[in-house]
Amino acid sequence: MTTTIVVLFNLKPGVSPSDYEQWARSTDLPTVRKLGSVDDFSVLRTTGLLGTETPAPYQYVELLVVNDMEKLGGDVSSETMQRVASEFQQFADNPQFMLTEIV
Repeated sequence: MTTTIVVLFNLKPGVSPSDYEQWARSTDLPTVRKLGSVDDFSVLRTTGLLGTETPAPYQYVELLVVNDMEKLGGDVSSETMQRVASEFQQFADNPQFMLTEIV
């Protein structure tokens, strides 16, 4: 069964969106997309709430489509993924990782 992990987060105070987005394009996206346990990985920048001028409560959303949660555990324990995760924590302020499944 496929699980989609939805990650909601804002950047930490003082973090430049352009710095984060450059890192996401050059490091996070290509590294995570190579994992055998991952079918797809996207990073989305929010642009507001539909029908309003109000900003969304989160600046960014990540969608991680996982084909094997057990295998993901092994994949993320690699030295490379530990480094990527540590770098992500320098950008993201209290990210929320939600596990989802198709209804």
